[in-house]
Amino acid sequence: MNLAANSAPDQAVPPVDANGAAGANGASRPADGANGAGGAAGGSRPAAVHLLLFAAARVAAGTASERVGAGTVGEVLDEARSRYGGQFAAVLDGSRVWVNGEPAALDRDLLDGDEIAVLPPVSGGASGTALDTVVS
Repeated sequence: MNLAANSAPDQAVPPVDANGAAGANGASRPADGANGAGGAAGGSRPAAVHLLLFAAARVAAGTASERVGAGTVGEVLDEARSRYGGQFAAVLDGSRVWVNGEPAALDRDLLDGDEIAVLPPVSGGASGTALDTVVS
């Protein structure tokens, strides 16, 4: 598995259309756990995917995005845990993971160009705001 360091976040990732087709060839997207050609499981090489990190995951990893070669969502996350260490792993444990804008299981097979987003819970705010005064 290959996690490229310092990948530029502006590198183009093939779009996924409303039907789930990836890239220009219009290959259809397999359901979670199904093998797909052109990328990972059942293929001869891992899929080239884009890992997107948000909020606390971005801070813990020290980067907003990476290119990853992996067959499943679980493999991407295992590589990220290994690369970024315990603080990142702790954030990841409480995060949601989506592939191409949809919630994804760890065993979901990946295709070239898929986007895997790590979305930690987000909360916060400033003290001393009008809402604090109303609630107090």
